[in-house]
This record gives sequence, C-alpha cells and structure tokens, in this order.
Amino acid sequence: MKANINYYWRLVATGGCFLVFGIGALILSAVVFPIMQIISSPKKATRARWVISKVFGIFLWLMQTTGVMRLEVIGADKLRNCRNVLVLANHPTLIDVIALISLMPNASCVVKRALWRNPFMWGVVRAANYISNLEPEALVQDCAADIKTGQPLLIFPEGTRSVPGRALKFRRGAAYIALSSDVPILPVLIRCDPPTLTKGAKWYKIPNKQAHLLIEVKDVVNVSQLMALGDPPAIAARKLTLALEKYFSQELSTNGKSAP
Repeated sequence: MKANINYYWRLVATGGCFLVFGIGALILSAVVFPIMQIISSPKKATRARWVISKVFGIFLWLMQTTGVMRLEVIGADKLRNCRNVLVLANHPTLIDVIALISLMPNASCVVKRALWRNPFMWGVVRAANYISNLEPEALVQDCAADIKTGQPLLIFPEGTRSVPGRALKFRRGAAYIALSSDVPILPVLIRCDPPTLTKGAKWYKIPNKQAHLLIEVKDVVNVSQLMALGDPPAIAARKLTLALEKYFSQELSTNGKSAP
C-alpha cells in the first residue's frame, strides 16, 4: 500500500512539475524576456542565460522536494567555474539538459530547431541566443565563434536522448566543433537509475521508484590526448568521434560513486 501511494504521488507530482515548467517558460517568453530586451544592457543574451540557469535550478529543487527525483552532482564546481571549454555529455533523460544548464549560468547550448517553434520555449532559446542545429555546416562555424567568446558551450554528441540498453552512438558534429575551436573538452557522465523520461517515453511513464540522476564531471581533456593529430578534417572528425564514444562508454561502464 505504501509503495502504491508513493507511486501515485510521484505521478501527480511529475505532472505538476511539468505544468509549472510550461507555465514558467511561457511567462519567460511572453513577459520577462521581452521586458529585458527593452531595458537591459547590450549583454542581453548573457543576462537571459543567467535567468534561465536560475529558473532551471528552481525547477530541479521542485522536482526533488516533491520526491519526483534525486539529483547528485560530483564535481559541480568544475561546471560552475569552467570557461572557454566544450562541455560534452551523454543524454539519457530529458532532465539532464536542465540540470547542466542550471550549473552553468553563462553557457551556450546547441538545441533542436523545433524549439524555435515551440509555443513555450521559443522565447527562451531566442533570448539566450542558443545555437540551432538546423544547418550542420553553419553549426560548426557558429559554435566555434561562440566558444571563442570565452564561455562554455554545451553539446550532446548523440544529438538526441539515448535509448536504454543500446550502445552510445555519437554524431560527428561535436568532433568537428572540437577540432575547429581548438579548446579543451570537459566530459560529463550522466546516469539515471531507474531510467525515466527517456527517448520516446511519455511523461507519465514513471519508474516504480524514485529516479536518481547522477552527474559526474570529469577532468578536462585535450583532443591530442584522445587521438593523434594531423589527419584531414573528415578523417580527424571520424577518429575523434570514435575516440569520444570509446571514452564515454568505458567511463559509463563503471559505477559512479559519490564524493566523500
């Protein structure tokens, strides 16, 4: 009986959290950011990113307070203090992007073009000047230019959420960006147990127990540590993509442990 009560409470709480998220995003898009566009300084996108980071942090607090999930971050300071790095993370669940942005108030991010047409999120991604993945060739140039401003750039090399039980499959876009920008890579490992909000899953398909989202920030690595340099761009991108897949797969195969 207790387990059933907990399950249905988390189901209702999950729906409530996403309702709050949608309303909050709509208020940001329709009210807050239009006002900021009028009265803020030239650094409008920077201010918008800071606001988004704080709002995402509040949303995560709400999810934890209501018992929907438990969040654990190992190495959070590495994200908060990172500059001029390419942050690469695997993408097991819908919530991980919210968690990472909440920890990086100045970060840019590559997002799906569909969000520009989303009635709730269009104002958010525009105000923050996030980068669309619509045109692959322009994407590499836009990302390389953005990261040269000195702020971190967040990318999910898979391009979409992982499918539980399947091997990681990275696209080459992240490798091209890493090679073009010539900045260190900050790997972030994300585990979610039990899996929830995975690719294709409905929000109400919640697990039988509270989900534990574990984010582990590793030390920065340089491209030269992952592969030999000197190949033509296409070959180098392919080799780096395979090297990143291997790195993440090996690291994720070990059990993440909480810091003492």
